[in-house]
Amino acid sequence: MNKPKMATEKGSRVLMLLAQLERHDGEAVGSDTEAIRQVTGKILHLIQTQEKTRKEVMAKGSTGMEVILSSLQSTQDLQTILNILCILNELLTVAGGRRVGVFVSKGGTAILLHLLISSGREASPSEELMHQIHSLLAKVGPKDRKFGVKARLSGALNVTVNLLKQNLQNHRLLLPCLQVLRLYSSNSVNAVSLGKSGMVEMMFKVIGPYTKKNTTLLKVALDTLAALLKSKMNARRAVDRGNVPALLAIYLDWHRNDTRHRHTLLRKSILGCIKNITNIKLGRKAFIDADGIRTLYNTSAECLPVRTLDLLVNTSSLIMRKCFPKNRLPLPTIKSAFHHPLPQVPASSPAAQIYSQPPDVDDVMDESDDNEETEVDTENDTEDEEKEHKNDDIETDINKLRPRHLVLRPFDELRVYERFFLEFSEDFQLIHKPLNGPYHGKLNLFHFVEIKYFDKVSKHTVYSQSTNSPYVESKVQNSHLESLIQQFSPTHLQFSNIEQALGCLALNTSDSMNGGCTGAGPQEEGGDQAVLEVPDTAALLPLHDPDLYLEMAKATCSVPGYTEVAYPDYFGHIAPNFREHILERVYGVQRAKIFQDIERLIHPAEILDRVVYDLDMQSCPVVDGESLKFNSRFESGNLRKAIQVRKFEYDLVLNSDINSNHYHQWFYFEVSSMRVGVPYRFNIINCEKSNSQFNYGMQVLMYSVQEAIGGSPRWARTGSDICYYKNHFSRSSIAAGGQKGKSYYTMTFTVTFQHKDDVCYFAYHYPYTYSTLKMHLQKLQTMCTPHIYYRQELLCHTLGGNGCPLLTITAMPESCSSDRVCQFRNRPVVFLSARVHPGETNASWVMKGTLEFLMSSGPLAQSLRESYIFKIIPMLNPDGVVNGNHRCSLSGEDLNRQWQNPSSELHPTIYHAKSLLQYLSAVGRTPLVFCDYHGHSRKKNVFMYGCSVKETVWQTDINASSCDLQEDLGYRTLPKLLSQLAPAFSLASCSFVVERSKEATARVVVWREIGVQRSYTMESTLCGCDQGKYKGLQIGTRELEEMGSQFCVALLRLRRLTSPLELRNHHTHQLDMERDLIETRCNMTCPTTYVMEEDEPPFMEEVDYSAESEEENDPNLETYTQFSQSEAAFPSASVVCCTQTH
Repeated sequence: MNKPKMATEKGSRVLMLLAQLERHDGEAVGSDTEAIRQVTGKILHLIQTQEKTRKEVMAKGSTGMEVILSSLQSTQDLQTILNILCILNELLTVAGGRRVGVFVSKGGTAILLHLLISSGREASPSEELMHQIHSLLAKVGPKDRKFGVKARLSGALNVTVNLLKQNLQNHRLLLPCLQVLRLYSSNSVNAVSLGKSGMVEMMFKVIGPYTKKNTTLLKVALDTLAALLKSKMNARRAVDRGNVPALLAIYLDWHRNDTRHRHTLLRKSILGCIKNITNIKLGRKAFIDADGIRTLYNTSAECLPVRTLDLLVNTSSLIMRKCFPKNRLPLPTIKSAFHHPLPQVPASSPAAQIYSQPPDVDDVMDESDDNEETEVDTENDTEDEEKEHKNDDIETDINKLRPRHLVLRPFDELRVYERFFLEFSEDFQLIHKPLNGPYHGKLNLFHFVEIKYFDKVSKHTVYSQSTNSPYVESKVQNSHLESLIQQFSPTHLQFSNIEQALGCLALNTSDSMNGGCTGAGPQEEGGDQAVLEVPDTAALLPLHDPDLYLEMAKATCSVPGYTEVAYPDYFGHIAPNFREHILERVYGVQRAKIFQDIERLIHPAEILDRVVYDLDMQSCPVVDGESLKFNSRFESGNLRKAIQVRKFEYDLVLNSDINSNHYHQWFYFEVSSMRVGVPYRFNIINCEKSNSQFNYGMQVLMYSVQEAIGGSPRWARTGSDICYYKNHFSRSSIAAGGQKGKSYYTMTFTVTFQHKDDVCYFAYHYPYTYSTLKMHLQKLQTMCTPHIYYRQELLCHTLGGNGCPLLTITAMPESCSSDRVCQFRNRPVVFLSARVHPGETNASWVMKGTLEFLMSSGPLAQSLRESYIFKIIPMLNPDGVVNGNHRCSLSGEDLNRQWQNPSSELHPTIYHAKSLLQYLSAVGRTPLVFCDYHGHSRKKNVFMYGCSVKETVWQTDINASSCDLQEDLGYRTLPKLLSQLAPAFSLASCSFVVERSKEATARVVVWREIGVQRSYTMESTLCGCDQGKYKGLQIGTRELEEMGSQFCVALLRLRRLTSPLELRNHHTHQLDMERDLIETRCNMTCPTTYVMEEDEPPFMEEVDYSAESEEENDPNLETYTQFSQSEAAFPSASVVCCTQTH
């Protein structure tokens, strides 16, 4: 062994002594035991009295630790061993973290364990020796990741256990033994073995009721017991021996006597034991039988006024929530309240699995323990070792990662789609007066809302309507509809009250489907007349027309057969001119809500449990004047049941997607008969996701009819005391994909209504119905200018009989000359789609911004139209939107997981959309950009997902050659441009990793099969932004529409970068992308898009809402953005106002 580095320096006495110790240690046999004892004694004295000697021994490059450990390993003299152990204790007590790490790295743990084993073999081991060894092990164990495994394999567990059993009254030795035992127990295999050795029972002999003595010992014993009880086997052993009531009694005794709260941590350790023992079903039952919920509820209520006792309240809350008896949802079936027959039901489809179950087993109560894994009792298990987190979802097959151009369908089969691409063959020779009016191709503009559906017409036939089509009429013939529209022509309508006026927004004269739940009854003679003023929003909303909306809604097909129209959709929405900040939640709100839920079990007599709205009932429940009235029987509405729990509190149950038994997230419902100034609490009790932006500042949206009539027709963020947490309603494994022990989550919010006789609507996000889309498209068509080539066609019919529109937008050629027409035909194609998931309404608002920009008359919009041919499907899932689904179509399937092999019968919109792309690929017109607009419920900002072989491989252990990773980095250009142009866009949130679970999505299939390099999913937050210009603000329709328009500006910039004139700068641009990619790889902290879904910390009570932004707005870019917005002809009020306000 090398001499200490500073052994020869003057004044370094400790190093000289270490050198002497090293020489003695190097002598073979016959070394002077007394000399070694004296040297170690002198070293100990120096270390105890002089801090600088400790630093010299542990200095970087010093071999002092090796010398000390070598002497400890070789000596047999007890006093020398004790001296060395005391030296180590002194060294590791100060600056222990780094020094302990050095000790572990030099093999110190193994030497101590070996010494413990050898000493334990003696008939009467030295008490001082055992005390010193265990004291050192207690310091070293937390820093040694393999400590538990080393102890078990060396046999040290039994030595410590036997020593503890023999010294229960010897507190000096008992304390370090318990500290080491706690470290042993952190290993699950060790915990099982120690439980079999009787350590659980032994701990109950150590702990006890309140005392002022030996509190440190009691705290360690409780922590050791808590570690042992993490084992299900040990927990069952404790339950069988009746330890749950004993723990509750001990906790209650400490709670009553610790009046000055000096032992809060000890009381928390008692709760930790209870928490672990109630992880199993038997433990929860024993806890309930011992009246544990009432005990913890009462003690927590007494702790609430003292802020320093929050850790006790929070732990008690977790235990009570976990032990709250599991209940089924208050529904006859978890399947949707509505059913739509399918043309075929494949045996493996979700609908087949759901409806093959008998009604009484579709919501079975799972009795398994929550999120518990089967224990493995093996002596050689090494699960103590940390394993690097890997995401098995990342695609690792290079052949699948590499995009491939496959001809999966013969061109003769694709030729039918040629009719959707008239722009490729248009010669414009039929135009007698060139460029003197709006042009829509050889066909008249097709209004798909005017189709009459005949039985002889296949709902899934692809149409390209012409002027002589027998299925198109110039006007919907319906005398009642015409009279209804005329009825709404006046700006003032008189009713006995506003609630009664709601009945007039009906689509026919028949009674409302809900039995008149929302009406106020017939008007009384001589009663007071309320004036309903229909707000004039035409000036601010150029694309909104209430009368036209009624006409569009009349032609919309819904499964329930809706006969009413919601006021917000009729009046329209004007974005507010004020900022809506991300809500800062009051501390303790979640805890308070949970305690109110627990009170239901403790005081059941105070609970009303009155059903006030139920879609499963043929007639509406009778509601007295003390209850709110609810309604969701209108387009995009979703509320299945409302239960009045207390006078001003309601449990709400959402409806599953049709032909499904889950996907509960989207809600949209109406409330009336409220009291003014009274806080109402609403609890949506069947949410499914484990976390939500409602925990991080997101608010619900409310629309007041009174305010709309008063001149402010708008959705506004509202609600206080908002939180999202796991509840006591058990989620059936049938609805949870086979996973047992899952629970639903509650989203709760409180609202105080401001207006008498108001009718209010609540929604998850800004609603955008299918009828709204039809209205907007018809208004866009009327605003078409002579310079715009605009064509609207019916791509197909959906399962529900609604049309799926396909738009073509580009610029008219400057003339009919062959050169201009050729340039027109050969423009690159951009393919856009949106709203495949109905609950992601923000995608439609972004699409609205895109469409308005494309149809505007500004020079930037004209340049963009001259650069591309846009093929746009603004709503891929009309049926889901109409019927209030959150994620699925009427087939009960997520359409964005059907792109690999879509069915023409079950997924017509996806089938024909993919066929359009396959046709473009077959004729050599593969789109330059494909982008599918989505919304994201658990992340802030707007961002993109793309596809990259290189960035995916970086996240795996694939050994790929450099040729396999050759890739054009152009896929990063558009996100980079958006980060420079759009305030809400975050490049840092983008990901280009390809995952197996996403292989059937539009983004991956279009990239892999169609060969579109720039294939994206653009995700818009439902909450708000934590960076850039909109940091700290909730997102609104103005910002979403702005995002859509800025996407267009980015496409224009992209075209300039990819045009032949810019090819000379391509190398410089490529270098920029390479630099960004390298920086991204160096700064990458989150390996996958899957992990990125959880961008917020798990929520207890304290949440760090701060979000530092490293990006600053470029003034030049901001000026450019404002200029581009001001150039748009409409909606100038909505886009330009955004930059002025924010």
